[in-house]
Amino acid sequence: MVNNNGRAELSSYYCDMHIHIGRASSGQAVKISASDNLTFENIAVEASERKGIQMIGIIDCHSPSVQQDIVQLLDRGVMQEIDGGGIAYRDTTIVLGSEIEIREPGSGAAHVLAYFPDLSTMQDFTQWMNRFMKNIELSSQRIYAAPLELQQEILDRGGLLIPAHVFTPHKGLYGNMADRMRDVFSLNGIAGIELGLSADSAMAGRISELDSYAFLTNSDAHSLGKIGREYNRLDMARPSFHEFRRALAGSEGRGISANYGLNPRLGKYHRSYCSSCQSNLEEGSSIHEMKRCPYCGSTKLVQGVFDHILHIADRDEPFIPDSRPPYYYQVPLEFIPGLGKSAMSKLLGEFGTEMRILHQATAEDLAAVAGDKLAQSIMMARNGTLHLSDGGGGSYGKVLR
Repeated sequence: MVNNNGRAELSSYYCDMHIHIGRASSGQAVKISASDNLTFENIAVEASERKGIQMIGIIDCHSPSVQQDIVQLLDRGVMQEIDGGGIAYRDTTIVLGSEIEIREPGSGAAHVLAYFPDLSTMQDFTQWMNRFMKNIELSSQRIYAAPLELQQEILDRGGLLIPAHVFTPHKGLYGNMADRMRDVFSLNGIAGIELGLSADSAMAGRISELDSYAFLTNSDAHSLGKIGREYNRLDMARPSFHEFRRALAGSEGRGISANYGLNPRLGKYHRSYCSSCQSNLEEGSSIHEMKRCPYCGSTKLVQGVFDHILHIADRDEPFIPDSRPPYYYQVPLEFIPGLGKSAMSKLLGEFGTEMRILHQATAEDLAAVAGDKLAQSIMMARNGTLHLSDGGGGSYGKVLR
């Protein structure tokens, strides 16, 4: 829609741009660690009808078996490719993406996300990647091509390149590969940064080369229930690939207006951890200096995200640009103690989607359906005031109340 000044009118849309596929409808495994019911169609139904998320990124669409599913859904008329890039299912737009593992000699491995405007471009990218990948059917596979070559291939196809969960010790660019992104990629060819579940905007603000990039908070969902665990609010003319590009660039009034994420303390890599005695170490601990666990003497230490950021930071205090949107600590509904299937069914029956429960329902409305105690917990989840225990060593933190 265009206003009287000839400019497109913008609206806000909830977006989760990192969702995995477990299997294709043929039974072909795609993401081994993801749930089998995470098919392309099931993800679309869950995001649109239960979650109320208006744009999603499905990031295993390079798999030929997944592409066969997409073709069938388009042929059946269940979904449609749209102008501006993307595939529409009811009120939700799907952006086609791929998660790829990169590595260079002498460094660890890292994951990156590539997004493309349409199926034909993704199919062309699959043909190129198949020359450098051992099993093109699977998610997050190693590509035996240089990161700069991969970056150029993505950009030449009009795609977007976003480093994934950049701070995690498990395949994050900063967490496992390099202290600076400029040592891996051309900074001009990066569309945005995915923070990951164990970091927030303030933590990333300690690294100056990230100042100009949009930050994304995505779920990295490995099951239907985890869709929308973290998400973003984007201001766009409509949910589409090209509007997503404009929002990341902050052009023509588009942009990310809010990040909704877990408190980093809940992330499973937030704290440094001893894998021998299964203890979280003191916050701020530097494994590079500590060498051994202070509790058991083991050298089997995994550095947490917060501690690693302090180690590689080039600032003593975080810098938050004026253009950076607010980061809201929000606990997903499934984390709330006492909110079981029965209460959740009642809430969805009344309010329709999880986004409406989290953002629109008043405390009084919630209490009328689920009781005062659960209503209070949901409001505390919305406001980020529930009591938490820290995550670390691959285990999520917990909501205590």
